Amino acid sequence: MKTALSIAGSDSCGGAGIQADIKTMTMNGVYAMSAITALTAQNTTGVRSIMEATPEFLKDQIDAVFEDIRPDAVKIGMVSSAELIKVIAERLDYYKAENIVVDPVMVATSGSELIKTDAVSVLTRELLPLATLVTPNIPEAEVLSGMSVQTKEDMERVAKVIGDTYGCAVLLKGGHSINDANDLLYANGNYKWFSGKRINNPNTHGTGCTLSSAIVSNLAKGYDLETSIRRAKDYISGALAAMLDLGQGSGPMNHAFDLNGKYAEEN
Repeated sequence: MKTALSIAGSDSCGGAGIQADIKTMTMNGVYAMSAITALTAQNTTGVRSIMEATPEFLKDQIDAVFEDIRPDAVKIGMVSSAELIKVIAERLDYYKAENIVVDPVMVATSGSELIKTDAVSVLTRELLPLATLVTPNIPEAEVLSGMSVQTKEDMERVAKVIGDTYGCAVLLKGGHSINDANDLLYANGNYKWFSGKRINNPNTHGTGCTLSSAIVSNLAKGYDLETSIRRAKDYISGALAAMLDLGQGSGPMNHAFDLNGKYAEEN
């Protein structure tokens, strides 16, 4: 079995972060491991508080994983401070980690900010150059590029700036009222649009975490980047189309929509 590591924050309501990553990786056929950057007290309506891991403890978690069960791919999600980003970059470089996908989580679906201002520059300087792929949504891409995104042409321009500046592929997610669910991949100087259908489901908590984890899972299994993205988009469409409705705010998706077997049967 192939393996994948998620380096991200814990979501106490289970729809995003480490919990979404483990569910997604499991459903996509890889063995999931974790290094937790922070504990969050949150639900579908918002984030109440965040307690960061210390840099030393985060380093110990990453070392413990790599020294025993080396991951075939690594997903990096919520990292709120510059000190933690530096630890992640240093350890991944030390272990020559492969198939690194960075989901630059800056704001929760509920609107809560999840990264300190000084951490953004460290993220771009130290972590993005190690990445195989970075998966920003439009607001995140605007922060990373310093440019405004209003049209599809803006998306192409911004994706190129990010990719050329940091030497990584970019999957710019178009789900913020630009072009429905169409995402743009910029890699090796080439553009590829991935069309998607807008699913009328207001429960989108954790969609970014889920998409990046599904991509990582497919990279771990040996699929190329374009195939990994297509398979991941198909998976997230299925999870949204299952129309799970939990919580009073923007609820989670049904990560286990395709789970069958006697242990998954309802009573």
